[in-house]
Amino acid sequence: MNVKPVIHVGVDGSWRDTGALEWALQESLLRQEPLQVMHVIDEQGRHAPGWDPDAVDDASTELVNDVQKFLDESPDALDHEAELMVGPPARTLAEAAAGSRMLVVGRRGLGVFRRLLIGSTSEAVVIRAQVPVVVVPAHWKPTDHTGPVLVALDDAEDNAAVLEFAIAAAAERSLPVRILHVWDLPAVVSWDAMNTAGVGAEWAENAQRHFENVAAEWQAKYPNTTIQVDVRRGHAVDGVVTAAEECDAQLVVVGTRHHTRLMSVLLGSVTRGVLHHATCPLAVVPVQV
Repeated sequence: MNVKPVIHVGVDGSWRDTGALEWALQESLLRQEPLQVMHVIDEQGRHAPGWDPDAVDDASTELVNDVQKFLDESPDALDHEAELMVGPPARTLAEAAAGSRMLVVGRRGLGVFRRLLIGSTSEAVVIRAQVPVVVVPAHWKPTDHTGPVLVALDDAEDNAAVLEFAIAAAAERSLPVRILHVWDLPAVVSWDAMNTAGVGAEWAENAQRHFENVAAEWQAKYPNTTIQVDVRRGHAVDGVVTAAEECDAQLVVVGTRHHTRLMSVLLGSVTRGVLHHATCPLAVVPVQV
């Protein structure tokens, strides 16, 4: 499939604080691909009590004009555009970005506990989009971080799209890629401590060997990018979030499997958990199966 060389970005009234536009501008400069920035007016709100369509439209137009001015003042010669759209925000953003390089959205900072209440638009966009979605936390500054691109893989065989995205992002930034796999034993009541220890050691050895082989295969394809391996035991979400914080990751990349458009509403629990708790930008790459 041909990919349109444009990066879509969704913004709202907090666009100066979310970090999404700044991250997207950096990516645009690295790829030399323009931004298409979108602000969506939710049409359902037009019928809400106290809704003043004229005031909302005026405020939204002013927002888009401010974004366009900001883009015009960016230090590059790319033809960035900002536009105003009307419709359900998540669906409108996902449909507009179809076939493009990626879609970038922000995530407001809600504090450690309230991260569980992640903005519905961010998660809904990840669920609907058929292109990679990068979710950037509030106040993220790329220049404040020096770590690798961390790509979290499970033991499925269809991780190529996820690895391709991670390696491309790392190569643009002259960073290493760190392949992370977090495993744990299934809960089996009948296992005693000795058996658990033996099985655990075997699983750890097998996982380490498997992902070292994966790394070697991709290292041969991309000899100019350093590829590291981190295999650890624990809860998958906690393992990914902790590993990202330990290495000061500049980007975490995960995959999500959209079996069909209908079933894409079932966002994987690990992807959702990392989306809620990650403190750095998260790229969610759709894997078609």
